[in-house]
Amino acid sequence: MKGILWGFFIIFVVIPILIVLGYVIWDKKEGLKTGPQVGVLLVRGLITDSREYIEGLKSFRENSRVKAIVLRVDSPGGGVSAAQEIYREVEKTKAVKPVVASLGSMATSGGYYISCVATKVVANPGTVTGSIGAIAVFPNFEKLFEKIGYSTVVIKSGEFKDIGNPARPMTPEEETLLRDTILEVHDQFVKDVARARGMEEASVRQIADGRILTGAKAKNLGLVDELGNLQDAIELAKTLAHIEGKPEVIYYEKKKKLLDIILGEESTANLRDFLFNTVNPIQWRFP
Repeated sequence: MKGILWGFFIIFVVIPILIVLGYVIWDKKEGLKTGPQVGVLLVRGLITDSREYIEGLKSFRENSRVKAIVLRVDSPGGGVSAAQEIYREVEKTKAVKPVVASLGSMATSGGYYISCVATKVVANPGTVTGSIGAIAVFPNFEKLFEKIGYSTVVIKSGEFKDIGNPARPMTPEEETLLRDTILEVHDQFVKDVARARGMEEASVRQIADGRILTGAKAKNLGLVDELGNLQDAIELAKTLAHIEGKPEVIYYEKKKKLLDIILGEESTANLRDFLFNTVNPIQWRFP
């Protein structure tokens, strides 16, 4: 009987304690490392919220061991304000240490916007990028609602308060207001790209008509500095930071949300995309 109890004690008490102690010792040994690091921050999918990316940039910026940062972008764009907030954080960060933007398979519209302000921009020759511009999408379900007998009663405080109401056609005045807003946002995009890339506004406007570009074409136009993959971007970051030898590459760990765990990241991304398009029609993104 005592032998059985001792067995349970070893299995359920001693072994777990040894595992924890081993992890702590290993973690402390890792913490004793003093070599330079290159931090990699992944930006994937639709940009709907800037908080995670700002936290990642701030974390790397304030970490004295991280000498340079690689912003790995695989995104079609997203919300205007979210992209502007990330743009500003990249700008603040590159004033402290080098930031290299590495464009993956797609970095269009808002995805390019947050990348252009980096110290250097690296893209694959076949990266889909560009698509400089703004877009607003308003669905109209008027005919569908007529068929199913659905109607709405709108009580509003002003002429434009229910602009984009899917139950009715858009008025000419509403279209004019939205068009002016889109053009203003587009103008902000062009000016920020020109300032970040050291280009004339006129040169940016010539290609800021929503067209997509390959990485190779973008380099010829001055929107990209070098052609290469993620590893090339890391090497460039190392060079810019004057790191000798092989640096440790660390990735910023994304905090998983409960819904991501339950439904899976792809499902929640699709749900987020649908909801985002509904509540935030004015976007910098490649459709």
